[in-house]
Amino acid sequence: MEKPEMIFKNYNRTRESNSYTYDSKKYELDDPDAEDNFRRKLKFYFMNPCDKFKARGRKPWKLGLQILKIIIITAQLVSFGLSNQMVVAFKEDNLNAFKHLFLRGYTYKLEDNFAVYTKSDFFESISYAVYQYLHLPNVSVGNHAYEWNGEEYPGLIICQELYKNSSIYPGNETFDIDTKVETDCLNIKPDVPTENEMLRNDKFNYSVDFQRLLSVNIYFTLKAVNLQAIRNNELPDCYDFNISIRFINNAYSGRIQVMLDQDVGINECKELKVSGSIQRNTPYLVLFDTFIILACLGSLILCVRSVINGLQLQYEYITFSLTRYNKTVPFSDRMEFVNGWYILIIISDILTIIGSILKIEIQTKNLTNYDVCSILLGTSTMLVWIGVIRYLGFFQKYNLLILTLRAAFPNVIRFCCCAAMIYFGYCFCGWIVLGPYHVKFRTLNTVTECLFSLVNGDDMFPTFKEMQQKSHLVWLFSRVYLYSFISLFIYMVLSLFIALITDTYETIKQYQREGFPQTELHLFMAECKDLPSSGRYRIEGESPVAAFCCCSRSDDSQQILTN
Repeated sequence: MEKPEMIFKNYNRTRESNSYTYDSKKYELDDPDAEDNFRRKLKFYFMNPCDKFKARGRKPWKLGLQILKIIIITAQLVSFGLSNQMVVAFKEDNLNAFKHLFLRGYTYKLEDNFAVYTKSDFFESISYAVYQYLHLPNVSVGNHAYEWNGEEYPGLIICQELYKNSSIYPGNETFDIDTKVETDCLNIKPDVPTENEMLRNDKFNYSVDFQRLLSVNIYFTLKAVNLQAIRNNELPDCYDFNISIRFINNAYSGRIQVMLDQDVGINECKELKVSGSIQRNTPYLVLFDTFIILACLGSLILCVRSVINGLQLQYEYITFSLTRYNKTVPFSDRMEFVNGWYILIIISDILTIIGSILKIEIQTKNLTNYDVCSILLGTSTMLVWIGVIRYLGFFQKYNLLILTLRAAFPNVIRFCCCAAMIYFGYCFCGWIVLGPYHVKFRTLNTVTECLFSLVNGDDMFPTFKEMQQKSHLVWLFSRVYLYSFISLFIYMVLSLFIALITDTYETIKQYQREGFPQTELHLFMAECKDLPSSGRYRIEGESPVAAFCCCSRSDDSQQILTN
């Protein structure tokens, strides 16, 4: 089917003839056919896909692509989620295993506050980590192994970070410090433990100047194979765990915090010998992702084309109104030509294309960062499902949610801006006053989370209960602060917010019964009484197309639209 021509797309108005020229044809301003044709064109633009098919036999490619995208993108996300779930579970299991293997006295309950407080505990913790590393094959129940670079084992590295000079005398309230940081490192290799004179009787003879010490960092790399992939009929991958153990003494408070973290690299194993019919399905997944990229690219092109056509038609309507009626088009009528659903689909397509490319890179082991890919694919899938609401909105019984959200959105934004001023005022006040006495107000981030929980009626009693009573004045202030915040936001702000939505909902229901207010644009289009199946929407040279079963066509559908 040929691309429909656009009335008044290329036109010039001349003062002498008082007419429009379009594709070598002139349309006089007093000619009623020109105005009728333009009304018909506007009405066709705002039709739903089924009516457009009745009017011109135009196939609903965008609708078909969106339905296809829902199926394939959801399947892609489920596949990626299951694979990601297996990888995340393996990483977390190994991280917990490493904490129990290399942190002396580690327990899960003390994970956030794991620290050492005496010099003996400090040295024993370092010795324990070094000993466990050197005897890893004998102590670990996993399939962990040392890193091998082809010639030797890189081994374990211990680095101290110290001030260049630091002399502290708390008793005299004096100190002398040079803040330049120096680093001193030591390398211990697992294949030659007896050559290191610092290892004797499983004790690590390590000297530390605690007056200068900022941190002690232990770095080493272990390798492992994710064998649980075999149970999912996939070939396993090889993992590199770059482990760091940090003893942090920045505050010089008598508490040295101990932290273990890992950076994981995923590689394709070099030699695989698995008995059975297990085969790597990576080529099929890459092919499927490529198909998704092509489908989203097609959807992107169609939606961009529709947005451009809408902007061109908007410009046409503005010029037509100024020239024929000497009237400016209101902003609300102009925005009718900007289809927000197409913009939503365009954003979704872009995110899906980028996410699918990253997913292909992850599957081929060129990338190992799942976070960015997960955010892109998750957001795009959410937008795809939300975009389906547009097509449900063509049915009056299903579009109540869309109409309510659309009508209430401006008022909701203005209301939230006003409420946010009060909310952030309470946040800053609580942070600065209650922070030293209440753990939930210790940082600005935790304050916002705590107050948002209170607005939703969550965690109220513990918030009151955990307030320290070291200062009677602050304790009394906390009661006034919490009671006033809860009363203001739950009984007033939240109630007004719900009332705002409810009022809009009732207005929309009334409009559905009595009719919606008509804008100048809709009143102008309403004068065109031609039905989609009348055949008057077809352009010259366009052949009729058989209709779908849901889009029947009347007998006069083969009539040709003439100017």
